[in-house]
Amino acid sequence: MAHWVVVVPEERYEAERMFLHESLELTGLDGVHGSLPAAGDEVALVAAGPEPVVFALGRVLAGPDAADEVPDDPAGSGGARDVVDIGYTRRLFDAPLPFDASLPFDAPLPAAGLPVAGVLPIGSEVFAALVAKANARGEVESEWLVGLYLPIEAASPAEAVRAFWTYVQQLGPRELPAFVSPLGDELSMQSYVLGDLANQDPEEE
Repeated sequence: MAHWVVVVPEERYEAERMFLHESLELTGLDGVHGSLPAAGDEVALVAAGPEPVVFALGRVLAGPDAADEVPDDPAGSGGARDVVDIGYTRRLFDAPLPFDASLPFDAPLPAAGLPVAGVLPIGSEVFAALVAKANARGEVESEWLVGLYLPIEAASPAEAVRAFWTYVQQLGPRELPAFVSPLGDELSMQSYVLGDLANQDPEEE
């Protein structure tokens, strides 16, 4: 088993934050030192950007050599063979770890620095240190009440429901605030857009 840092473009990271996925499928990764992760390898997922962060840990479910040849698929005759499918083992979207570029990588960083999308090998001890930092967060799953509330004009309740789902589909998590509270403590309800607290009171700054 090998260990890797997998760098994800900032735009893909922002899109990944919108929904709860079991795995992350990436294409076009640059094997900075000529190799890519294989099935079973463990990875630290890093979002590229001015201040890179470790947003998840995972395990490779299928490496680039697992892609099937599909004659009618333009990507099936070679273009899809760089697909890496990574299953999440720990998500850190709400409190990502700062990425330390001084980590002792198994091979040196390229002169240009961290790639926008690529993979870098790291040692098992370095990966274990990242796991320890993630586990130190001590997050425990709880039950939450989550809802969307939209004022809708319609001729009937059923029509209002159809309009509701249309708005949800069109606006999505980038624009619609979701209201969240611990189950049984609805008075502490707060609104979130994506993963960020969003004040919905127009009279407050």
